[in-house]
Amino acid sequence: MTFHGDIDRLTELVKTHLNSGGSCHDFDHTLRVMHNAGLLLNHYPQADREIVMLSALLHDIARPEEDASSGRKCHAILGAEKVPVLLQKCSFPETLSAPVAAAVKSHRYRGKNEPETIEADIVFDADKLDSLGAVGLGRAFLFAGRLNARVHNTETEALNSESYTREDTAYREYLVKLRYLPRRMRTAAGRKIAVGRAAFMTAFFERMEQEINHGEI
Repeated sequence: MTFHGDIDRLTELVKTHLNSGGSCHDFDHTLRVMHNAGLLLNHYPQADREIVMLSALLHDIARPEEDASSGRKCHAILGAEKVPVLLQKCSFPETLSAPVAAAVKSHRYRGKNEPETIEADIVFDADKLDSLGAVGLGRAFLFAGRLNARVHNTETEALNSESYTREDTAYREYLVKLRYLPRRMRTAAGRKIAVGRAAFMTAFFERMEQEINHGEI
């Protein structure tokens, strides 16, 4: 597709910044979100492809800052503030700043800003799809490992614990967020994919619970 700015420079800026942070939200994650966005765009030809792909590229640009603050900073809000500066630096037209910033600001699951356009809906769903299925499991365990969290805990332990603690396991992330993602999807196409990926995660944690607490199966 055609971009109306220096996409190579922008991509390099994003890659360098994201790879300075944690591996759960590194540039590999961004590439997967862009891929998911491309898949969803096939179902919504009315969406502006440039806005979607730029938003997907920039959606986690402030994630290293949030991680460094142990969640006190909101990467979606901070990222939206960075969008105009980055787009201008890479010679993109000013008209793209507002819609891209809006999509970045509203992509967060726990955020208070709801997507208001089809482009923002697609970016929201593309990001959530990377939190589900086999890839989602891998990312959940990566994040838990960075916190030195346990490999697994009980449902009671998980649900009665705080984030960024030893009990903030992959299972806790599944219980408090990931299992609810399909119902939060903004597009029909995204929801269909999410249902299948969430079912895989449910089966995985059921198997893990069986192996750890009930012996051989």
